[in-house]
Amino acid sequence: MFSITVRDHIMIAHSFRGEVFGPAQRLHGATFLVDATFRREQLDEDNIVVDIGLATQELGAVVAELNYRNLDDEPEFAGVNTSTEFLAKVIADRLAERVHKGALGEGAKGLAGLTVTLHESHIAWASYERDL
Repeated sequence: MFSITVRDHIMIAHSFRGEVFGPAQRLHGATFLVDATFRREQLDEDNIVVDIGLATQELGAVVAELNYRNLDDEPEFAGVNTSTEFLAKVIADRLAERVHKGALGEGAKGLAGLTVTLHESHIAWASYERDL
């Protein structure tokens, strides 16, 4: 399996509900490094997984929708604990939509899967992996 990874970052604010979150129940900020890894079994006719420039551009567009937002104020996240794991899935699903709509070019039709990893720090991160 071949893969390429592109990176961006987001800065958000949010709070959590539930004793398991301790002090994170209060409003707090988070900055995440966001890695999107695209996979395919065979390289395309240009011997690439996907156009890195388009992948970078589309990841940037997806994270821009979340960047500098208080997620507690966003209607789509009302009543949701926007954990690192949950946000990795949101970003992966939004990227997958863009792949299916052709935003990453014709070559992206051969992609097998996508993994999005959000790094909370240098010692903790979460990922969501999905098929395309």
